[in-house]
Amino acid sequence: MTRRTNTAPAPAPTIPKIPPTQVLGRLAALQTAPTADLKQQWRELFGKEPPPWNRAYIQSRLAYRIQELAYGGLKPETVDRLVALGEQLDGGNVVLRRIRADSRPLAGTRLIREWQGVQHVVTVRADDFEYEGRPYRSLSAIARHITGTRWNGWTFFGLRQPGGGA
Repeated sequence: MTRRTNTAPAPAPTIPKIPPTQVLGRLAALQTAPTADLKQQWRELFGKEPPPWNRAYIQSRLAYRIQELAYGGLKPETVDRLVALGEQLDGGNVVLRRIRADSRPLAGTRLIREWQGVQHVVTVRADDFEYEGRPYRSLSAIARHITGTRWNGWTFFGLRQPGGGA
């Protein structure tokens, strides 16, 4: 004979509303808050444990979440449209949705790198890269133009860790 216990599921966490007047102050405070405080805010604003990723990721997601709770998130129609567009691109294949066939950034992405006190901006285009108004076939060619030495362009622009790690 098995015994049933009447255990109710844990109640969903209560996520606080954020008054719009607090948004700027809270966003600014994220920059200097200790990581432990950021993780505590994650628990409060998402109702679950923070991911084990780096501080920059947690900060950016918290910034979005603060604004979302103050001003509202995406409209359901927008979410539906994004899902439909995603399915057009990957045929509804969840695996393809999670990984791209190649690691090339999407066209329109701007890559920013500071080198010797100068900020360099590269725009990813469909078939090449644009730097200082000129097309380049590879990021390595741009890195070589900037530094005067041979570089792996993906590493130079921070898209890949030195040594080949992703």
